[in-house]
Amino acid sequence: MRISRKSPEEIQIMREGGKISALALQKVLAALRPGVTTLDLDKLAEKTILENGATPSFKTVEEYKFTTCININEGIVHGLPGGYKIKRGDVVSIDLGALYKGLHTDLSYTVEVESTKEKAFLEAGKRALEAGTFACLAGNRLGDVGYAIQKVIEGSGYTVSEELVGHGIGKELHESPYVPGYGYRGSGIKIEVGMVFAIEVIYQKGKPELALDKDMWTIKTADNSLSALFEHTVAVTLGGPQTLTI
Repeated sequence: MRISRKSPEEIQIMREGGKISALALQKVLAALRPGVTTLDLDKLAEKTILENGATPSFKTVEEYKFTTCININEGIVHGLPGGYKIKRGDVVSIDLGALYKGLHTDLSYTVEVESTKEKAFLEAGKRALEAGTFACLAGNRLGDVGYAIQKVIEGSGYTVSEELVGHGIGKELHESPYVPGYGYRGSGIKIEVGMVFAIEVIYQKGKPELALDKDMWTIKTADNSLSALFEHTVAVTLGGPQTLTI
């Protein structure tokens, strides 16, 4: 398995691209309200990315035609934007990325629309992403990252995805290695300076089994339990982990 290590110059480019990804996400979240369609949100994300000198990373995926993946409630990843109108109380995950000067960044965030019923559920995901990011230290191993995420999610009473994982990122949107949201301390590949990962916290209230929607893209929980997704692109540096998508 070849894992690319980015130079400081490449990491700086990814930091600049990460700001574009973050801006697009901010614009989408600001527009997220009852009545807006997921396709409207997708078009806003694309407009923002293009206006800032980047291109949508997800459009580099073969046969994928959208800038975002937008998942609703039991939808966990790869949700297709379309005519669905957002409703009050929906739990909505926005996933997007930007290709800037030949390098990708990727991030995701989940919100509850005009409600706080699922606040504890979503806060667990935020804490888990923070824990996973802090574990991205040179000398640690990928199992330390997964362990940190799993400990928070399962300690909060939820389950992590067993099939969907984070990944390396750079010249390709999806690079080696896989970065699971579960694992054992001290296991897996050794983390080195220059590695860049898309750290993804993918979890649900129910069981981790998945089902493929009839659109043949959207993956959802098999038991229709609520799910969420939080993600940042994180670089391993001599000064510690640096989140690039802020």
